[in-house]
Amino acid sequence: MSHRLPRREFLKAGAAVAGFSILHSSVRAFSPNEKLRTVHVGVGGKGRSDLSEMASHAGVEVAALCDVDSKTLAQQSELHPKAKLFRDYREMISSLGDSIDAVVVSTPDHTHAPAAMTAFNHGKPVYCQKPLTHEVFEARQLRLVSEKKGLVTQMGIQASATLQYRKAVELIRVGEIGKVHSVVAWSHKNWGYDGPAFDVEHEVPESLDWNLWLGTAAARPYVEKIYHPGQWRKLIDFGTGTLGDMGVHIFDTPYRALELTAPTWAQTTCRKPTGTGHPESNKVEYEFPGTMYTSDTLKWTWYDGKSAVPLIESVNLPPDLILPKQGSMFLGEAGNLLLPHVGDPQIFREGVRSPRKFDLEPRNHYHEWVDACMGKGKTTSPFSYGSPLTEALLLGVVANRFPGQRLEWDPKNLKVTNLDEANALIRKAPRDGFEVAGL
Repeated sequence: MSHRLPRREFLKAGAAVAGFSILHSSVRAFSPNEKLRTVHVGVGGKGRSDLSEMASHAGVEVAALCDVDSKTLAQQSELHPKAKLFRDYREMISSLGDSIDAVVVSTPDHTHAPAAMTAFNHGKPVYCQKPLTHEVFEARQLRLVSEKKGLVTQMGIQASATLQYRKAVELIRVGEIGKVHSVVAWSHKNWGYDGPAFDVEHEVPESLDWNLWLGTAAARPYVEKIYHPGQWRKLIDFGTGTLGDMGVHIFDTPYRALELTAPTWAQTTCRKPTGTGHPESNKVEYEFPGTMYTSDTLKWTWYDGKSAVPLIESVNLPPDLILPKQGSMFLGEAGNLLLPHVGDPQIFREGVRSPRKFDLEPRNHYHEWVDACMGKGKTTSPFSYGSPLTEALLLGVVANRFPGQRLEWDPKNLKVTNLDEANALIRKAPRDGFEVAGL
């Protein structure tokens, strides 16, 4: 059955337009007045702002919108009346073919990889919201395929473009606090659920295609105000909890500045797994191999939910300092750097001197991707960067299911070497009918 919605019939029925931006790398030469024709997968929530940001670029033509909720779709269609409307991203990308240039993915986490890989399989560049994927294996595959095909990519960590975060990267790389031996990061947000499984079933709203919303995840009854439109981040089958959501933003600057690779192990302290939701309070510890900016190894500790804000031991901070509700602390051999989310970096050490100044130009994270798709410059958070960062984060999400057990990690083979049970969570089979070549 077709999931394309004729505009006249769609609007007459009173449905709304919710879409998802699809943009792709430049595989052809663009003339001076030619537009990048984008399609958007998921246009509600974050997808709404992603669509607005992309459309603000003078070189973009929004060609199509896709969303499983017709109300959301209709709302965005009012702003983009020339865009074609779809419910199923697979049909949209396949049917539009060469008439579109790039794809933007702004769906719940579990649909990121299937939608992005579908775009890759049709030779389209992709902008994909964070975290890049729901599973470790998916992140690796998106990187490998995009690099093999030479497609322009960008992961949606827009905070990385802020002057504050970029300044912190420069401060670390010029050695302002010496080699870093530890990073402590935290978020007070609670994208977790410690309650029981849901034993109720509600009628699916007429506007929602529940089967398409579930996508690769196992079928289950619809429960209102739980899955759609906003609580899915808390649930293990659809989201990645606070670690996957805010962790990407807050991990990004230390990971980027220190040029980290894959962790050697991860271990979580949290409540026992329930099979339904991510923990509401979480402590995740990692060890990373050393780099030119770190000691021989780097210890990384993450706190979220009720356990944040952490008490950072052995750090000489001013007694009147109140730590932000979200942020990170770099602990170095010559001082410490506090980086609020999002705020100016602050350095603490004996004999404080004024931090270096950097002449940084403003950067538009979204427009950067559009320009790269049109052959003008490069992106700063391509999947070649976003994939390893996501793999590291998701190893911690996997560790949540085995609290208190250190997961020894073999990044080359994407395998936990000391607990085979954990490997079933590195790559999970999709539901019948939603398989995608490459995943």
